[in-house]
Amino acid sequence: MAHPPTDPRSLKIATRQSALALWQADHVAARLRHAHPGLAVELVPMTTRGDQVIDRPLAEIGGKGLFLKELEVAMLERRADIAVHSFKDVPAELDAGFAIGAVLERADPADAFVSVRHARLDTLPQSAKVGTSSLRRQAQLRALRPDLQLLDLRGNVNTRLAKLDAGDYDAIVLACAGLDRLGLSARIRSRLQAPDWLPAAAQGAVAVEMRAGDARIAELLAPLNDADTLRCVSAERAMTRRLEGSCQVPIAAFCVETERGLLLRGLVGDAATGKLIRAEAEGARAAPESLGRVVAQRLLELGAGEILQKH
Repeated sequence: MAHPPTDPRSLKIATRQSALALWQADHVAARLRHAHPGLAVELVPMTTRGDQVIDRPLAEIGGKGLFLKELEVAMLERRADIAVHSFKDVPAELDAGFAIGAVLERADPADAFVSVRHARLDTLPQSAKVGTSSLRRQAQLRALRPDLQLLDLRGNVNTRLAKLDAGDYDAIVLACAGLDRLGLSARIRSRLQAPDWLPAAAQGAVAVEMRAGDARIAELLAPLNDADTLRCVSAERAMTRRLEGSCQVPIAAFCVETERGLLLRGLVGDAATGKLIRAEAEGARAAPESLGRVVAQRLLELGAGEILQKH
């Protein structure tokens, strides 16, 4: 099937239609217009399977790739040139034909404890109801508070907050970055953060996906790339990739730069029992992926494989 030629003075961004996805796509569009005056940037909003099926946990219906597929089809059919994602929603392995063209500077990577009546996780009453569909968050919640009732929670940020406000939950856990980007920072009662609590790999970072080998698009995206963020999320994603991580597996990873190089902390948890296996290592800034593989290997040596086989 012949595809129409791409106008070199324009660029189309495929995006999901949630408020957060649109904010991220608008942010990328603004950065592109600033970097390339005269470039016409247009958003192409669409609904993905991950957005349509909200009555079941994501792990049951196919995992993270559900949020990408329709956007990738749009790129293949030249209806869009790039797609913008929360990097934590991007599978560890991209399908052939696609590449990450830019990773923007990371926002707050922490998880947010959100509640109407309670200030912190440790002040929740016995057997309180906490909403999250993330197995990673469930495992860490169960480790810290085995008494809690953990309930599934799907939908976009505003839908989740509405369910909390309606009294369906005593508290919910969301990403700080998403709340900040939507102007909802006031809803964060406390931050769940490293080293005690670890986020998803690449949480807080925005990734721009493109067709592999498209030199024009790669050149347009280059000014948006943040080298420091790319280093850290590359280590985190390499760890996840080595563990064959997907949405169905409770894996957490967080890398920071230190005076000596990079420090990567990793965690594999059992959402049913709250058992957590942790490992960390330091490595050179120039070799983030090798650091990721080292931490993954340490986790496996400590018994992470048994937990991963359950999922």
